[in-house]
Amino acid sequence: MSTHDWQTSSYCQEGDACVHVAATAETVHLTESSDPAGVILSAHPDTFATLLRALKKNHD
Repeated sequence: MSTHDWQTSSYCQEGDACVHVAATAETVHLTESSDPAGVILSAHPDTFATLLRALKKNHD
């Protein structure tokens, strides 16, 4: 994996269907366990928070 301090999603089950998150004050990175070296999303923390709010709102 890269030099990011990756954490596994709390929603992760067994296998390769997990999301890993690494965050700094400037950037949130996401990757998946099937390709841990490939960041699939990088965003500013405020932008990422907006995305999470939108996803949660649409999930209700």
